[in-house]
Amino acid sequence: MLRPSPSLSIPLSPLLKPVFTKPCTAVSIRRIAVTSLSVNLDETLPYGPSLSKGHQPSIEPKLSQQDTEALFDENRFTRVFDISALRVSADRCYALESQLRGHLLNWPRIRNIARVPGDEIDAEVQKYFNLSDDEPLDSLNRRIYGKAEGDGEKLSPVLYRDKLAKTFNSRGYEKFRNLARLSRPKRRTKTETKEVTDNKRNGCYLVEEVVDDQSDDEKGEDLSGLIGDGEYRLGKWKGSTRLLLLDERHAYKSLDELPEAIKACLKGSLFELVRCKLTLFYSYWQMNEVLEGLLPKHMIVPSSFETVGHIIHLNLRDEHLPYKNLIAKVVLDKNKPKIQTVVNKIDAINNDFRTMQLEVLSGNHSLVTRVVENGLHFHVDLASVYWSSKLATERQRLLTCFTRSDVVCDVFAGVGPLAIFAAKKVKYVYANDLNPHAIDYLERNCVLNKLERKIEVFNMDGRRFIDAIFKSQSSRPITQVVMNLPKDAAEYLDAFKGIFREMERSEGVTLPTIHVYGFSKAEDPEFDFHERIRIALSEVAFEVKMHKVRLVAPGKWMLCASFVLPERVALASPISEL
Repeated sequence: MLRPSPSLSIPLSPLLKPVFTKPCTAVSIRRIAVTSLSVNLDETLPYGPSLSKGHQPSIEPKLSQQDTEALFDENRFTRVFDISALRVSADRCYALESQLRGHLLNWPRIRNIARVPGDEIDAEVQKYFNLSDDEPLDSLNRRIYGKAEGDGEKLSPVLYRDKLAKTFNSRGYEKFRNLARLSRPKRRTKTETKEVTDNKRNGCYLVEEVVDDQSDDEKGEDLSGLIGDGEYRLGKWKGSTRLLLLDERHAYKSLDELPEAIKACLKGSLFELVRCKLTLFYSYWQMNEVLEGLLPKHMIVPSSFETVGHIIHLNLRDEHLPYKNLIAKVVLDKNKPKIQTVVNKIDAINNDFRTMQLEVLSGNHSLVTRVVENGLHFHVDLASVYWSSKLATERQRLLTCFTRSDVVCDVFAGVGPLAIFAAKKVKYVYANDLNPHAIDYLERNCVLNKLERKIEVFNMDGRRFIDAIFKSQSSRPITQVVMNLPKDAAEYLDAFKGIFREMERSEGVTLPTIHVYGFSKAEDPEFDFHERIRIALSEVAFEVKMHKVRLVAPGKWMLCASFVLPERVALASPISEL
């Protein structure tokens, strides 16, 4: 039997056109007519679903102008796999699934048990059909039709209903209510209607039973081997059935070719071996699988990105830029509905406000979003302020260094992620930033999290703010200082020289603990950053604790240095600075 060659890749071209219709049904089963079947297993390929396996459907739609201009068609990712399944009784399917687990399909996001529309019988009705083959149907006929063979004339509907009411009242009225519902269709509730609608919209695969549309004489072949003999197949179907999807290696095998373990589990059970088609749609495949099919071979697939509210922030390499719109569409499709916008940083941060130059690649153009981090809410506008979700862990680590009696000074607060978190724990927070847009959002976020009484906000240059807040007579004694401006924060440390020189030693000066961040590309980044701090303070005799925050680029580390401000630096006189 010939095998169709699998489609190994999707050619990338600006002239890609849709070739197949997109199915609108959900995960379901239906019977289709075919005249020929083929096995398309390739044992050289890895186990499980893959875009390199299966085959594409051959239905060509009428193309619209909008479709022909699309960069790529989702239906090019549709793959059809030929498999076999066992039709079993619905009440036995879960037990058999557990026993046959190693022989079933077991593919990600695909259930091993498939339902069969049209073969579902209501549980209240099914009990009337669970009669043995030798038992007469008189009792069933009397309940449904009002008479059985040999009963004579049928009662009028009025007398028959009255008789039923009296009979069932003596045994319990519930049975009569169930009988009255036999001819009445089941009403669908609003919840059930919504669930069916959602399934149709979000279905990622479809199982179809394959049946021949030719008669036995026309086929000229014996297919009895596909159905169990008398030892396995017992009587006729009674009640609802399900399909147990067998592993791909069992596709189109006869009953005799199945493993003995399967036969042993099925012995004594009513079952039928059937052929099926499993169709996986574009929505089934993961983001990296789709990108591997779209991008040229040997190109690294972009897999890391930052999520800020409803926005995904990419940092694409130069090799990815020709395919940036394709990448953005796939990223957006695979992260909906939570993600509505995909952006890419087009240049490094080179301005005083630390804002990023972003290009919207897909989705809506709104860069104003709301971020939830560890229970707190923040309004952010990526077009005018700086935000990094990757520093969430570092912010929580820094909070462990604070106590309830601390007063925190955040020199470069931004929209307030650290300042607001600190305000929930410490006594008071002074937050400052040079960017007026960041200060606007900082004040909003303080009110949003109901912490405006514990935070005082300033819009000043970093050096001026440090000098003003430490020399102010009305400010509280500051015990913790955070300077999260990795590019330039170390250069601002000179603002602490002589910060307490106008105070007398008898006043009991509180030397703050300073947490300063910086970047380093040196072979020994900790030593390099330590030297920069000592040069900025003109002091060498003090202890510095270094912490590597994260690797922001190959060979480039972000570090946090924590130390108590040296007394000689804090009390330095103008003469000692010369």
